[in-house]
Amino acid sequence: MSSRGLLMWDEGVTDYCFGPRHPLDPMRLVLAMSLIRSLGLDRELEVRAAPPADDATLALVHHAEYVAAVRALSADPGAADGTYGLGMPGNPAFAGMHEAAALIAGQSVAAAEAVWRGEAEHAVNLAGGMHHAMPDSTAGFCIYNDAALAVARLLALGAERVAHVDLDVRHGDGVQTAFWDDPRVLTVSVHEHPATLSLQTGRPQETGGPAARGTAVNLALPAGTGSEAWLRAVHAVVPELLGDFRPQVLVTQHGPDTHIEDPLGHLVVSLDAQRAAQETCHELAHAYADGRWVALGGGGYAALDVVPRSWTHLVGIAAHRPVPPETVVPVSWQEDVYARTRQHVLARMTDGRVPHWRDWRTDHHPADLTDQAVLATREAVFPLRGLPVR
Repeated sequence: MSSRGLLMWDEGVTDYCFGPRHPLDPMRLVLAMSLIRSLGLDRELEVRAAPPADDATLALVHHAEYVAAVRALSADPGAADGTYGLGMPGNPAFAGMHEAAALIAGQSVAAAEAVWRGEAEHAVNLAGGMHHAMPDSTAGFCIYNDAALAVARLLALGAERVAHVDLDVRHGDGVQTAFWDDPRVLTVSVHEHPATLSLQTGRPQETGGPAARGTAVNLALPAGTGSEAWLRAVHAVVPELLGDFRPQVLVTQHGPDTHIEDPLGHLVVSLDAQRAAQETCHELAHAYADGRWVALGGGGYAALDVVPRSWTHLVGIAAHRPVPPETVVPVSWQEDVYARTRQHVLARMTDGRVPHWRDWRTDHHPADLTDQAVLATREAVFPLRGLPVR
């Protein structure tokens, strides 16, 4: 297996754009790649483009009728009427959406293939992580579910155990749905409680279908959860489950919309904590998946100050060249941001915090809301896997 990291990138992914006032701004991708290049990380791994996912690949997860509808409305977006979720306020149809969404999916599928075949130990697709798309509908700004497609492709290649760990502020509902009754896939989602995001899924009681009980894991955190509590929750559930499941490949989703400055979420997590969680995923891939790690982007709507820095840390970790927290943002990147947006950005690579957390098992507080959420998840899932709750 090559130890060289892989970064999937094609400029065409920035064509995935719902319009100038939509919160999912492709500028976040442009600025992330600009920062990665400014720090020289593009020279520390291989940057590669892959073709769009074809119909046969999309069919691993999505219904043919849905793909046909996306393709038709891609050519005639004005005909969208809400069928399949296309044309709704959060998911307006746009010209070329099939091509752009398939291109994003193609990058994640190619990343998974490269890791499985040993061409790269770690692979990153920042444009990926579209975890809400369902087999037969668009949802949550997501047209094709590249994360689920990457997992499905790994299974098609012969993988017997694949884990998907989702650290986005919102529940990874589309990935969970795709593998709800498949014991070969463990889906773990750490997210804000759906009650405060007006969502219908993501509660601890969702544990998998009849043939896969204990393979869907949901840790729903209260609004206002901060960095220390968020990291405590992640470490109270994820490592133990991966140690039990022993995935052959670890696929992770790193939507930085958990950040305190994100306008669409209600968690108060720092960049430093996000970076620490990225490092944990890297360590867990080496500990339990023989180093095979596919890392994807996801949500994130603070497009200038948060997303580019968070994802640059992710790429640095995947390249085995982590960016030190004290690093000053290159002046050239600050100038590039201003030239593109007429806005100024912070000059530091993190929020200047020191990540720390207490061990849930040795320092559990029954009145703590985060600890209550952890306990609810462990009580719902751990017995199904033969693991101790406490």
